[in-house]
Amino acid sequence: MPNTTSPDLSTEITAAVFTAETLRTAAGLAADAYRPVWTGPSGEESTGEAVGRHLDAAIALLHRDGWARTTNYRITHEGLPADDDKMTVKDMLRALMRLIRDETDVPASPLSLHTALNRVGEGEHGDTDTAWIAGTVLDFVIRAHTGSDAARATAWSERLTRTHTDITALLTAGADFARAYGPGAAAQAPAA
Repeated sequence: MPNTTSPDLSTEITAAVFTAETLRTAAGLAADAYRPVWTGPSGEESTGEAVGRHLDAAIALLHRDGWARTTNYRITHEGLPADDDKMTVKDMLRALMRLIRDETDVPASPLSLHTALNRVGEGEHGDTDTAWIAGTVLDFVIRAHTGSDAARATAWSERLTRTHTDITALLTAGADFARAYGPGAAAQAPAA
């Protein structure tokens, strides 16, 4: 069962602290990257503000729907008829439509970091490019935070010790990083 939290539980003190020094280190890592950081799969560049807006929207989404350490696939086998060779195609389609209707009527389930970034990319606050770049930005922040070149934000967010507050802190740091160091930034590092 995934570890989930709701927004009202997010007031606990976080173990993850992302400082201005962490963001400066992340900026150095981004500058040394072998591929363009701010260019998404479309081949077009996104501004730091657009990526920051995407990350802010992910925070709002996680506050609204809750956070889950890992992805929670809620589809169950309950209510599905057993495989029966005597079922008609019409019966099978009815069972499938009932399952789809039941699953879409269920309240939103808590989201993992990865899922939240992708969901924002499907809406008005982001797109596929900003989702991709936001994930890259968060990877740089986590690499700077941990000191490990192999660290990735999604894996970091799925550790057993993570909290909703940790994820919010990471997303906030990522948004700050994007606005301070991304294209269109005033080239001003965040204050310590």
